[in-house]
Amino acid sequence: MRSGLALGIETSCDETAAAVIQDGTKIRSNIVLSQIDIHRKYGGVVPEIASRKHIEAVFPVINEALERAEVTLNDIEVIAVTYGPGLVGSLLVGIAAAKALAYALDKPLVGVNHIEGHIYANFLNRAELIPPFVCLTVSGGHTDLLLIPELGHYEILGRTRDDAAGEAFDKIARVLGLPYPGGPQIERLAAAGNPNAIAFPRGLNEAGNFDFSFSGLKTAALNYLNHANQKGEEVNLPDFAASFQWAIIDVLTTKLLAAAEEYQVKQILLSGGVAANSTFRNHVKEKAAQAGLEVWYPPAHLCTDNAAMIGSAGYFRYLAGHRSGWDLNALPNLKLGDD
Repeated sequence: MRSGLALGIETSCDETAAAVIQDGTKIRSNIVLSQIDIHRKYGGVVPEIASRKHIEAVFPVINEALERAEVTLNDIEVIAVTYGPGLVGSLLVGIAAAKALAYALDKPLVGVNHIEGHIYANFLNRAELIPPFVCLTVSGGHTDLLLIPELGHYEILGRTRDDAAGEAFDKIARVLGLPYPGGPQIERLAAAGNPNAIAFPRGLNEAGNFDFSFSGLKTAALNYLNHANQKGEEVNLPDFAASFQWAIIDVLTTKLLAAAEEYQVKQILLSGGVAANSTFRNHVKEKAAQAGLEVWYPPAHLCTDNAAMIGSAGYFRYLAGHRSGWDLNALPNLKLGDD
């Protein structure tokens, strides 16, 4: 049966999500049950709690996605599920649910790399995108700069050598006593600050180096706060947040545009949770326009973890002939290009 409908399932961290996608590009439904309020009291995601909550929620969320899309499981052509990277316990819940449905219904099963899913969020409701692209995927656990010569093929140009950009945001936000997740809190605080107030370092900023490092920036930010505390000086928190945020945005944008120039592409993509940062998006858009480049990014609600992106990536993998066996397992440290 060729219905063009993919059921996407995403449980890699603390969102239980399911979506129904038509032909890889049209969202019929996209349900996300977040655990943010549960984990906020701990200052971050507690893996054991996350997996337990996924067990409780996964099938109700899938049923709601089907109801919103006004389809049944029999209408679904392929079942796509995240199998890595992520928290192993959380991943296993989604995989078990997807396997059970695929086996019971005799439907094809396709495992999806979570990072590839973030890239495909750009194709939802925008089918006209044609590679080649340079893509920057930036989230709490990943900072990857990629060349995409054709769909499904990725050349890794650079990766973070330590902390991911989103991880740096969250760690500094925690030190400031801001609630989880920290990135949006830093952005809100930075809105009233001067991004040039504090000269924070930029790691690996030599020409031609597309890798990232944010541990030095994080250390510099912590040292700034500690020195101020030791001297009894009050820190201007908006200036601190704006300067810290700008140090990350500056590095990300500079390397992204340098890669586009070196590989002579005219389109750049953003993906991942940090791509929801409006200051970052606006700066990339401004610099891209000056360089004569087109820039694309998903709407903010599709930058963070969701199942629509998994359904899209899974459907295109399915069309390319990919199938997963019943031995599909969670790979918490999976990297793009490993599958």
